[in-house]
Amino acid sequence: MKRHIVFIGLRGSGKSTAAAALAKILGVEFVDLDDRTLQVLGAESVRHAFREFGEHTFREAECDAMVEVLRGTPSVVALGGGTPTAPGAATALEAERAAGRAVVVFLDPPIETLEARLSHDPGDRPSITGVGVVDEIRRLAVIRRPLYAALADLVVEETVDACVIAERIARLG
Repeated sequence: MKRHIVFIGLRGSGKSTAAAALAKILGVEFVDLDDRTLQVLGAESVRHAFREFGEHTFREAECDAMVEVLRGTPSVVALGGGTPTAPGAATALEAERAAGRAVVVFLDPPIETLEARLSHDPGDRPSITGVGVVDEIRRLAVIRRPLYAALADLVVEETVDACVIAERIARLG
């Protein structure tokens, strides 16, 4: 593999699941950027990191972790939902794409699918807007979807199993 494959999308879109499945198919490293960011901060969870350090410090660490990963051996990377909004992150990701070192996949299932997934499993994510994670997903979609689309080489809008998405992307070469 010559380039990183980077998954972006809203929380609950299946980035980590699809990225892990694709990395397994391709036989390369899977990187969950949330895990790397938590290592940088020495935090036990994203919720803990937001509470302990604040969103600004978390986003800076997230961008630093992303840049470090993208400088390394090509891998399959799942960014956090807010990573592209971190100061400097979109610019760094665009530079990697322009240099041919990264391909960006935007997972964009219908908002109702995200709401259902988050209702079932809200995960470790703190609220960004002050309302619950399910209630805020529509607000975040309005803000973030245009940025994700601008960064993407490939947009996957279908609601299919993450393994199916991974298999389709693997076949694209």
